[in-house]
Amino acid sequence: MPHETNTPQASTPVSLTPQIPRIQRGLEALGIHTDGGAETLARYGAMLLAQNQVMNLTAITDPDQVVDLHFLDSAALLTVGEDFKHKTLIDVGTGAGFPGMPLKILEPALNVTLLDSLGKRITWLEEVCRALQLDNITCLHARGEEQAHQEGFRDSFDYAVSRAVASLEVLSELCLPYVKVGGKFLAMKSVDSGDEVDRAARAVAKLGGLLLPRVDYEIPGAGVTHRVVVVEKIAPTPKGYPRRWARIQKSPL
Repeated sequence: MPHETNTPQASTPVSLTPQIPRIQRGLEALGIHTDGGAETLARYGAMLLAQNQVMNLTAITDPDQVVDLHFLDSAALLTVGEDFKHKTLIDVGTGAGFPGMPLKILEPALNVTLLDSLGKRITWLEEVCRALQLDNITCLHARGEEQAHQEGFRDSFDYAVSRAVASLEVLSELCLPYVKVGGKFLAMKSVDSGDEVDRAARAVAKLGGLLLPRVDYEIPGAGVTHRVVVVEKIAPTPKGYPRRWARIQKSPL
């Protein structure tokens, strides 16, 4: 997860307008058709790189890589065979808003909750949502393992997604409790995650999930292949999960 810095609070305007054609080409290569989505993503990217001068939101600062490894990587979730229109989605450990923010920009009918434990990131994401005039998106400052026990969140979402750097056992315990029976948890992973996925099968089953065939995809223009691990929620998550963070870390399921 990103960490804050003590850099003085000043930033220089950044433009990603030259990257709009690259964004558009990448979306078209993914089969995603959008009205104004490329321009909105470029505005989001400009705000990201400007804010990154005063808060460590991303280690990726090259504009082309922001397009490829943030925008198009996130957008690829729209191509894995799921219908996101008019559905509810929670992005657990959203960081700078990935993948939840691009998904919302490209599928406006999606109802999105961005959850992160760092208040300054959430405050910034709220500013971005206002600037981009995004509706039906909630930026929530909370710990994932605690919020999952709250009414209205537990067993409530059509989708939970996460691109956070953690093992699938840990991510499953944090994310599956949010998903309603019949919904899905989508974990963004590298293509060398086969052993990790296999190890997580027991934890997934214990939490009410079922591992489905994983989906690999190539990020257009980047020469990089990533993976979506798809978990269907087939039963309510047993009470007591997720556990406290220290317990999750000490004894993964």
